[in-house]
Amino acid sequence: MATLVTRIQDLATRIATENKSLRTLLNGNLADLSSLSTTAKTSLVAALNESVARIQTLENEAALINDAADASLDETWSITRIGTRINEATAAVKADILGGAGAAYDTLAELKALLDETDGDLTSITTALGARVRTDVSNQGLTTTQQANARTNIAAIGTGEVGNPDTNFVTTFDAGLA
Repeated sequence: MATLVTRIQDLATRIATENKSLRTLLNGNLADLSSLSTTAKTSLVAALNESVARIQTLENEAALINDAADASLDETWSITRIGTRINEATAAVKADILGGAGAAYDTLAELKALLDETDGDLTSITTALGARVRTDVSNQGLTTTQQANARTNIAAIGTGEVGNPDTNFVTTFDAGLA
């Protein structure tokens, strides 16, 4: 079972990985902005402003359409090419979400049908969960055997071992003095 420290370390690693992905997307994972293709290399805001100025210039001059271009500040794709790239990206995201699920399980209706088919399994799991000691209620209604098993599992002692917690020890002390 993972500890809280392990879970927090896993979270920190995941955040760092996402941060690195963003840095890689923006500037090849470099700590500086020298790899930007703009003349402004000291500020991302200045680089964006430079890009906006170039776009405004292109708007005034009419951009060239070039579906073969990969990355250019002077050319753009046609609407057909942009649509194709969006469709490709959509298909890739869907594949990531489905995680390789076959055609039989690639819609919510199919997943519902699968859950309906395995309802008996889910009932067994729910029953097993119901037999677990709860921490959100104080009246779970466990049998004496279930209570003893729970105490054994967490190394606790019960009232049988401790005695009556309402015992008045002052009275016992006073009786001992008499």
